Amino acid sequence: MKLKEVQNADIVVVGAGNAALCAALAAKDAGANPIVLETAPLSERGGNTFFVAGSTRWIFNSIEDVREVLDLSPEELRTVDFGTYTREDFFEDMGRLTQYRCDPDLTEILVDNARPTLVWMKTKGIKFEPMYKGQSQKIDGRVKFFGGQVCNFWGGGAELSPALFRAVEQAGIAVCYEATARSLVYEHGQVRGVVAESEGEKHEIRARAVVLACGGFESNAEMRARYLGPGYDLAKVRGTQYNNGAGIQMALDIGAMSAGHWSGAHAVGWDMNAPTFGDREVGDGFQKHSYPFSIMVNANGERFVDEGADFRNFTYAKYGHVVQRQPGMFAWQVFDQKVEYLLRDEYRIKQVTRVVADSIEELAAKLDGVNAKAFLDTVAAYNRAVQTHIPFSPVVKDGRGTTGLAIAKSNWANTIDTPPFQAYGVTCGLTFTFGGVKISKTGNVQNVGGRDIPGLYAAGEMVGGLFYFNYPSGSGLVSGAVFGRLAGTSAARYSRMA
Repeated sequence: MKLKEVQNADIVVVGAGNAALCAALAAKDAGANPIVLETAPLSERGGNTFFVAGSTRWIFNSIEDVREVLDLSPEELRTVDFGTYTREDFFEDMGRLTQYRCDPDLTEILVDNARPTLVWMKTKGIKFEPMYKGQSQKIDGRVKFFGGQVCNFWGGGAELSPALFRAVEQAGIAVCYEATARSLVYEHGQVRGVVAESEGEKHEIRARAVVLACGGFESNAEMRARYLGPGYDLAKVRGTQYNNGAGIQMALDIGAMSAGHWSGAHAVGWDMNAPTFGDREVGDGFQKHSYPFSIMVNANGERFVDEGADFRNFTYAKYGHVVQRQPGMFAWQVFDQKVEYLLRDEYRIKQVTRVVADSIEELAAKLDGVNAKAFLDTVAAYNRAVQTHIPFSPVVKDGRGTTGLAIAKSNWANTIDTPPFQAYGVTCGLTFTFGGVKISKTGNVQNVGGRDIPGLYAAGEMVGGLFYFNYPSGSGLVSGAVFGRLAGTSAARYSRMA
């Protein structure tokens, strides 16, 4: 549908990623007729959702809970140990990783609605699969999950995004492409629609309610430098180029309250030679998340972080920032042959910055930008410090660490002494920003006085207050679905009364 064909709608949903499309589907379920505005062309639709790996996080206390989301074969029921992930586990992980700053009301909504929302998505044709790669190991003939995660959206973002669009199309929800929302229609203290632009012309769409779900400001270099800090204008962006903070600004312009960690963002280790924005062919393949089994060194040839401080699920979203702060904003992840079998699939793509050597001296000479002598000294000191008497196990925090180093490695420490040696060059890859707008427990955007702005709702990356400093893997994508569904349902309820 062309933007100029639209004059009125029950609800306008701004954005077309996971949160936005869940909002549109929920609004339709609740009896409203929403339309979706997507600033990107059809070929680049879907926001950051297209680029995600697709992991999910939700509570399950039994195999019956797991089967609400996952369709399991008799063989899987017999041979796979999914474990449990309790309500208390989810709350504790959210609190611990955000330094206990996460909004308690929003966190409770996320935790309690995560699994029901995925079950609802399943009714819309969304598929799920066990998250075997990177989250499980076969031990004594039985597959054991670790880290509290067992489920992925089938096919990752590259399959989730088109599946959501199919659901939207089947529901009869119109999507306007290359339609950029510029401002909110705000009259007599209420939001009455949006002003959007397409083909160089602006059009006003009158609506009973608006849901803003068009991402954070991670693709806006000026805002990154202003809020995240110097040098972040140079950071890579994992996903879409269209998340430029416009939705947040539209809300602030009519008096919305800002909320959350504006100087914080989800930032991972990302291939140092990846393009500026996400590549739709490679997807999330530029990430490099097997670092707990490596040592990471900077340009000075020195380790700078505890690679084994915790499971990857709980450190990967903040370690990109640590790499960003290193000289030259890069690092190398170094592995030897003993752990090669643990490397995730993204280490095997052809578009990878990788060097291989048969001796550690040869590897040192190949690490571009690194002080070779200092690197060799670092490896020697690290090898002497590894507690080799402690058994190695990748599926638990095994306590196999180091002693006597300025920066310890707490778990999964192995000597680097078995060729061939491999190293992978990484930089910082930004996924999404943590600062946004304040919402109520119904998804209403609130003003600086702490009151709901009638007719305005928000979901996804735009919601501030959930994540600070870090986040538990899978909670971002699930929160988009949870708060998208909440916003769409609340907007539809409001539209009936407006």
